Amino acid sequence: MKFRIACAILPVLFVAACGKGGTDANSNAPAAAPVAAVTAPAGQNWVDTVVKTPEGGFRMGNPNAAVKLIEYGSRTCPHCAVFDKEGFPVLKSGPIASGKLSYEFRDYPIHNELDIGPILLGHCVEPAQFFPMLDQMMSSQETLVYRKDKIPDADQERLKNASPPEIAAYLANFYGYFDFVKQRGVPDAKARACLADPKGLETIARNTDAANQQYKVQGTPTFIVNGDVVQNAAEWSQLEPALKAAGAL
Repeated sequence: MKFRIACAILPVLFVAACGKGGTDANSNAPAAAPVAAVTAPAGQNWVDTVVKTPEGGFRMGNPNAAVKLIEYGSRTCPHCAVFDKEGFPVLKSGPIASGKLSYEFRDYPIHNELDIGPILLGHCVEPAQFFPMLDQMMSSQETLVYRKDKIPDADQERLKNASPPEIAAYLANFYGYFDFVKQRGVPDAKARACLADPKGLETIARNTDAANQQYKVQGTPTFIVNGDVVQNAAEWSQLEPALKAAGAL
């Protein structure tokens, strides 16, 4: 996977790359019989059960849940931020808490280098802090990404010959993500190490290629329910029928 500088045309990218409008292809599917709730082990609850998966995502909930939901999302995509605000709380308090559904978020860099820094920094926390950090990045998207000033022309020219890690680090600083995670408990040295880790960039590229090959991801968010892509679902109202059809709601 090859990354490229996207800063000069961000408004175009936000319109073109995020979301997949239209009607949910599963909107007319009959609802399945509700799956049974599963009680978490004594002293635990499913919402606090968070693990990193072999595919590079983070999963919340019962690992053996009857309904498995995967979201390929971008931390800079407005549609993903709206889903995080409208849909995720419903899932968390309902089918995730009851053990019916597990939810896995997999980062997908739809905006190339702009996404890389937030991804690396968002993974620079313990599993228990992954979703709180993700929620805060999503809810702060307008402040972080939609700043009115643009990258100076001289810097854009210099970045054309910079390495992907250098570009990602610059953008993470310019858009405020570096300070953002520091203000939320990530030590300066740890944040810098996460941004500079070449294995982190390789992992993002490998996971993105795997997503493209397995699910042909074309936009964010892309939702997978029990292994099947939910077509044309960019909003909670478009995903909800698919989860009803699976018996999670």
